[in-house]
Order: sequence, then structure tokens, then C-alpha cells
Amino acid sequence: MIDLVKKRVKGILTAGSFFAVNRAMIPFTKVDPKKVLFASDVRKEIGGNMKFVYDWLPKDKYRIVTDFKADRRIKRTLKQDLTLVYNMTTCHYMLLEDYFRYTSYMKVRKGQEIVQLWHGAGAYKKFGFSRANGDEGIKIHKGYRKYAKAIVSAEPIRKCYAEAFDIALQKVQATGVPRTDIFFDQEYIKNKREELYRDFPFLKDKKVILFAPTYRGTRAEDAAYDFDKIMPDKFCDALGEDYVFIFKWHPATYNNLKIEEKQAYDLEKYNGFFHDLSQARDINDLLLVTDVLITDYSSVIFDYLLTDKPIVYYTYDQEDYEGGRGIYFDFDTYVYGRVARDQDELIEAIRAGDMCEDKREAFRNRFMSACDGRSTEKTCEWIFNDKLEN
Repeated sequence: MIDLVKKRVKGILTAGSFFAVNRAMIPFTKVDPKKVLFASDVRKEIGGNMKFVYDWLPKDKYRIVTDFKADRRIKRTLKQDLTLVYNMTTCHYMLLEDYFRYTSYMKVRKGQEIVQLWHGAGAYKKFGFSRANGDEGIKIHKGYRKYAKAIVSAEPIRKCYAEAFDIALQKVQATGVPRTDIFFDQEYIKNKREELYRDFPFLKDKKVILFAPTYRGTRAEDAAYDFDKIMPDKFCDALGEDYVFIFKWHPATYNNLKIEEKQAYDLEKYNGFFHDLSQARDINDLLLVTDVLITDYSSVIFDYLLTDKPIVYYTYDQEDYEGGRGIYFDFDTYVYGRVARDQDELIEAIRAGDMCEDKREAFRNRFMSACDGRSTEKTCEWIFNDKLEN
């Protein structure tokens, strides 16, 4: 069938040709009840929640196929595009972790389920149809409405995801987030720490500051950060003796830096105080060796809660950010650490290491209560066996 379609299609598939080829394939193909497609166009290999579900699946029971590319701007070959259409047309389960534009154009056949594992825990920045009433003039991804199932990290935020995807509440279940299982696995934590210290010996015998902000901009293609908000000399002078400072840019920001062949800072002159580990696609392993996390409006705040270590919110642009993007709850709801508005306050907050214990329990109950070390098991039962209550 793919060979037949190849003769009719030239070049890389557009939205229209994807639509046409998908419909052309349907009369000649069947849905494979054991076929599971893992797909992403923002990562080059399987990881995150998809990796945990992939590892859980019995390989003798399911036929697993994958389709990954590191950035949405990377073009597939014609053969790769046609293979993707074929797999989307014939799979029973299609597992995603982010917006995947081709779901807007595909026809969901009887016996098919698109499942959204999402890439972030909690519910922070508004996304999807939750942004439909904003003033940004953005186009909302229509593929969201085709989801058969989605997972979240706590019962109180199911409604946020149902709104964002514009799907019925019963299609969203609080199974917990599979990748958070590592925070309950002491053997994994021990082994991963040893591995990280071997790979990055500069992390050992220092207090590790991890700087992991989200990007500014309305789209990943525009993702950026105001690099002037961190003055390397100032931080090195104030913290250089006891700490090591790790940059972990959002993948969209990092991709844009690479495409433009730029560096955020010249780190070579600081005698090993600064390091950029943005090439590590998944952040959770780095959280295991982090002593203080600095972030802002990133969903990393949810996973990091499970480490029980200090966090600092660097929100120099809070009013502008909330007004432009919108968040699901008041900002104070998300705070379980100190808030800094300038670099002096940020340095002071790093040194203080304030745990803000009184705020942590409320945060956990609202956003992370379903994450208990069994999230992968519960997620897979919900997706593949449908054992959880609707």
C-alpha cells in the first residue's frame, strides 16, 4: 500500500496530503489490535513517561513501533512520512507526550485510541483550549479533542486537563506520572547518583544549584530567555567556593540556541563553577543530585517536590508572564520555597535553603497526590486493561 501511495505523492507531506493519504490507506488496511505507536517530534529518542510505559509493556503481547525526531522543524524524508501515516492509520494505541500536529489531520478509526501521557506533572501554565479565550490570537490544536485517555498527577487537577484538551472529564484519570516512580525507588536513586558522579565528577563534593527556567515566547519556535537576568560574575563571586551552578535550559530554548549557533554565556572563564547540561533531555535524573533548584513557571516544580529539597522561584517578570500566558491557579498556590525578583534576592534565597514546610503539604495534596511510586503500573492498567474506575 505504501508503495502505491508513493507514486502519487511528491515531496514531504503537507497537512492536506497527510489527510488524503490517511484516508486513502483506510480501505486497504486494518487496525492492528496489538500495535502500539509511541510518537514525538520534540525528542530524538524515547524518554520521559513514554519510556516507563514502553519498559512496562510485555513485548510478546504488543507490537511496538516508534517515531521520533528532535525538533518540529526537522523534516522527515518521504519514506519516513509515509511510514508515520501508515502507523497512525493502523495502530490500536497511539501514545504521545506533547502536542503532535498530525493528530489534527488523521481519522480516528473504530478500535483506535490516542493517549496523552503529557510531559509535565501538575497544572501550571494554561495550554490548549484553556487559552482559547486569551488575546494571543493563537490557533488551538484540534487534535487534542481526539484523545481517548489522558493522565494527571492528582485528582483535583483532572478538570484542568479536561478543559485544556476539550474532552470529557472521565477521559482524564489521576494515575500519577510514570517518570516520578524513580523518586520512590531507593536503589535507582543510589545507582543513578553514582552514575552521574562518574559522568560529571564536578558535581561531587559541592552543593549543586540547578537553574531550570521555562522559556519566554508563545511558541517553541520563538523560545528564548532574558540571559541578562543572570550575571555570571556576580554569582561566581558570591557562591563559587561552596557551590557548582548547572544550567538546564528548556529543550525549546536549547534547540534555538543550537540552531542559531549561540551560547547563552561564555562559561570557560569561571574555573568550573558553571556547567551547561541542557543536552540531557530528561531532567529528573539531575534532580536526584540537586541541592537547590532555581526555576520559575516550569512544571519541574511538581517533580522536584518529591525530592524534599529547597526550591527558589526566580520570577522577575511575574506580572507580564501571568498576563500574557495565564496560569490555572493563583501564583501563591504554586510556591513552596522562597521567591526572588532580582539577582541579589536570588543569591540570598539560595544561601537560606528555606524549605517552607507549611506550604509543601498543601501543594502535594493539590498537585501530586497520585504520585506514589506506582504511577507506571496504574497508568498502564488505565490505558491497556481499563481496570481503573471511570
